[in-house]
Amino acid sequence: MKKTLLRIDGMTCSACSNGLEKHLNKQEGILNASVNLVMANALIEYDETILDINQIEQFIKKAGFKSLGLYDAKIKENKNNKQKIQFIIFTILAVVLLYISMGHMMGLPIFNFIDMHKNPLNYTIALLILTIFFMIYGFDIIKNGIKNLIHKAPNMDTLVGIGVISSLLYSLYSMFMITRGYNEYVHQLYFETSAVVIYFIKLGRYVDGISKDKTKEAIRKLVQITPNKAKIKINGEEKEVTLDEIKKGDIVISQAGDKIAVDGEIIEGKAHIDEALITGESKPVNKTIGNKVIAGSLNFDGYLEYKAEKIGKESTISQIVSLVVEATNTKAPIAKVADKVSGYFVPIVIIISIITFITYLILGFEVSEAVSTFVTVLVVACPCALGLATPLAIVVSEGVCASKGILVKKSETLENAEKINTVVFDKTGTLTYGTLKISKIYNYSNLEEKQLVQLVGSLETKSTHPISKAFEEYLKKNKIQPLEVKEFKNISGLGITGKIDDKEIILGNIKILEHYSIENKNKEDEEKLATEGNSIIYVVENKKIIAIIGVNDIIREDIEKVIKKLNNNNIETIMLTGDNEQTAKIIAKKIGIKTVIANVMPTEKADKIKELKKHGKRVMMCGDGINDSPALAISDIGISVNSGTDIARDASEVILMKNDLSKIIELINISKKTIRNIKQNLFWAFFYNSLMLPISIGLLKPIGISINPMIAGISMVFSSLTVIGNSLRLKK
Repeated sequence: MKKTLLRIDGMTCSACSNGLEKHLNKQEGILNASVNLVMANALIEYDETILDINQIEQFIKKAGFKSLGLYDAKIKENKNNKQKIQFIIFTILAVVLLYISMGHMMGLPIFNFIDMHKNPLNYTIALLILTIFFMIYGFDIIKNGIKNLIHKAPNMDTLVGIGVISSLLYSLYSMFMITRGYNEYVHQLYFETSAVVIYFIKLGRYVDGISKDKTKEAIRKLVQITPNKAKIKINGEEKEVTLDEIKKGDIVISQAGDKIAVDGEIIEGKAHIDEALITGESKPVNKTIGNKVIAGSLNFDGYLEYKAEKIGKESTISQIVSLVVEATNTKAPIAKVADKVSGYFVPIVIIISIITFITYLILGFEVSEAVSTFVTVLVVACPCALGLATPLAIVVSEGVCASKGILVKKSETLENAEKINTVVFDKTGTLTYGTLKISKIYNYSNLEEKQLVQLVGSLETKSTHPISKAFEEYLKKNKIQPLEVKEFKNISGLGITGKIDDKEIILGNIKILEHYSIENKNKEDEEKLATEGNSIIYVVENKKIIAIIGVNDIIREDIEKVIKKLNNNNIETIMLTGDNEQTAKIIAKKIGIKTVIANVMPTEKADKIKELKKHGKRVMMCGDGINDSPALAISDIGISVNSGTDIARDASEVILMKNDLSKIIELINISKKTIRNIKQNLFWAFFYNSLMLPISIGLLKPIGISINPMIAGISMVFSSLTVIGNSLRLKK
């Protein structure tokens, strides 16, 4: 399976994106396609043994759209200037057109040469010439509308195209009658209707384009934060190079005021680094030898030399951009409902407009009035606002999350987060920093303490568990070389085993003693360690306990405030850990968590999450380790801290770049505001159509309320602006 993200040209409304999405998902070899109207791209998962990119682009072409190649967030489309100039020119032409066609109604002076009463033919020809310019200006709308109708996927362009062509054809018929001497047909010309409807559609799209660009600002900021050039050290000499020239292993130089060029590790110097745009951390972080630096962060005050580790697409910033863009292409359930509605909406409107036209003729109205009403219904019901209601809000919110160091992989997370009523935390590395230290050792062997820790540390260096870091740190600090370990084995959720000098060494929690049927005669010492909040490791040599080691961890700063806020918001907090129950309860009590599930194996963690969900809980799981990944994957929302393992990050829907658990509350709040915003958008979109359709049909004519196609075009633009303005409020 392969995944690709393509830029799409020609989409103007949700019916377009829905039609293309349905068309792609029907094709053999395409496993899943998700089309994003706001970002103008399509995320496609496909079987590379059946399809290639060229074939997928042909499918897109067949659906009536155009692929512009692979999506690159760095590419900035420079259409705005051209569109702005065109828009100014056609604004002037629209004013001229309306002056000629309607000036006499307002008592404005008109040249006799084009006066509708004195020279009706000249007047008609003048309107036709101006209208032709507008038909050329809006040819893309008419072309797309007809093409989508042929492909049985009618969209907003189809409604506009049918309306514009209908009024143009009727006007041409009236013009023909004027040339035959029937001057009364001068009152049945609708050239200005065709022209002005196109003008207002183009106005709406111009405004939409500017607004969509604003929604992408957060992504564009992320792309642009890396510098264009950097200095590298070659044979002791400095050389300025472009980012593309930097290779893995190169020594990059950063001075005060420079932006970090690529991800790497500091080998010389120290400095305060501002990582606000990447992690959301507001304060500069002190970095020194051995610390990692992230591309795009700012060197505040020092000199650094760092070894390039991740470049190009591997860099943190590229992965963030990729995750954010892909997330905007996933669809929240509420968006799917809106898409389904707008998919049926266009055909229904076409049917309503045809029925209205026929009904007017049957009731004896003039053909001109029937045509005008037919066009008004088509224009006023364009589902532009409906199509923008959800994707605009989602894209803005994704950008807000990214700017705060919250990476949301799927947009449905933004819908589900507000429903969460239970947050489950792993302990080590999540509620605590995972920077463990050996606090106490009960040594029952003949070995000296350093020899004992060398034995344990040698085995722990093979492990990925956070506890191993405490022993690695001890060996490093005391300059002790690890011993050779043979037949190393990791027993998930229990501990590790291996052979050192032909002796079988077993390390683990109390459950590993049960697993190997080892008698525990040291329960008193275990209880002493547990009451002091230690994680406990049994050291077993040849099936005999030779030591118990207590390892302490530091509780995360401000975690008490986070738990308190969650509890105050009626969100239950639970600690789920493989650690000793007594130790877990001591830490839980300190930070305000009331429910503790301890001594749990990794597979059991996932089962516990299933259990909670069975009891009607909406569960968010927050973890960092390999052993947390099954639970992260099965929870309603899995959250991984950025310092967690790759597997944990892959299994989760959200990554906290700053390892700051207060971001959980921010995510829930953003989710609530996003869903409220989407509901408001959908209300205004449906309210607009519910209100305007009856008026456009003419049901309110008996009480003196009616509209024409031009007013319909203006009101359509207004409805889109309402939705756009409301969505952009989320940026605050």
